[in-house]
Amino acid sequence: MKFSKYQGAGNDFIIFDYRDIQGISYSNLAKKVCNRKFGIGADGILIAEKSKVGDIKMLYYNCDGSRGEMCGNGIRCFSKFICDNKLINKTSFEIETLDGVKIIGLNLKEKTVENFIVDMGEPNFRASDIPAIWEKAYILNESILIDNIEYKFSALRMGVPHAVIFIENIKDINIDYLGEKIGKYKLFPEGSNVNFIEIENRRKINIFTWERGVGKTLGCGTGACSGVVVGEKLGLLEPKVSVHSEGGSLEVEILNGRVIMSGGASLIASGEYNYSYEEESEDE
Repeated sequence: MKFSKYQGAGNDFIIFDYRDIQGISYSNLAKKVCNRKFGIGADGILIAEKSKVGDIKMLYYNCDGSRGEMCGNGIRCFSKFICDNKLINKTSFEIETLDGVKIIGLNLKEKTVENFIVDMGEPNFRASDIPAIWEKAYILNESILIDNIEYKFSALRMGVPHAVIFIENIKDINIDYLGEKIGKYKLFPEGSNVNFIEIENRRKINIFTWERGVGKTLGCGTGACSGVVVGEKLGLLEPKVSVHSEGGSLEVEILNGRVIMSGGASLIASGEYNYSYEEESEDE
């Protein structure tokens, strides 16, 4: 089957056209193809399907086979795939996701796409919608106790559940351990992404993210948006911020209550993946 592999701010994804993978469990495919030893290796897969409400539909599966509602870095990679393969010939288009329809704009320079501008929609702080089991309606600068250490955190839904923790020195945090502890904490019945944020100034932050279904990643688009939204709400950040992760940088702006994310994406490789259909029947 044909595949293309893209990366955006260090998040890597394998993208398929649904016509090339008919009759296959997307969950099984994600687990196999994302394996970095026995597959191609990626944080997740994206599938391009027809849409009845937008120009095209994006399905997203994490590397553990779980389905995700939305992925910020993934949707830019998906947009790059669309442009590279001329699936849509517009400078602005709509992508259907489980988190609703997202509007994509292209930042062009001499007919070449430099950046993708994504309207990520409005953040949702209501605890019941995250979902989070909490005695208050919102989780904003609250305390959580992990291994007898108190951490101040906030939570919201930015396409998917997110917890945000501001820290003084990001290098002092064991992201894998603490991220998993918080992301799988009982207050998040569906799990949560966890973002650790170090503020350099009011317009620049550094971020590390532990993603549910993946683990620590080099970047997270929805996490970057979540960090800026919480920081602005707490009075720590301006409405427009440069977000730096290990894998790259994004620009996030809060505009009229909506979150606008800008960043690039690039093609890593394309080719054919040898999928065992016999294994498909065994898995099912």
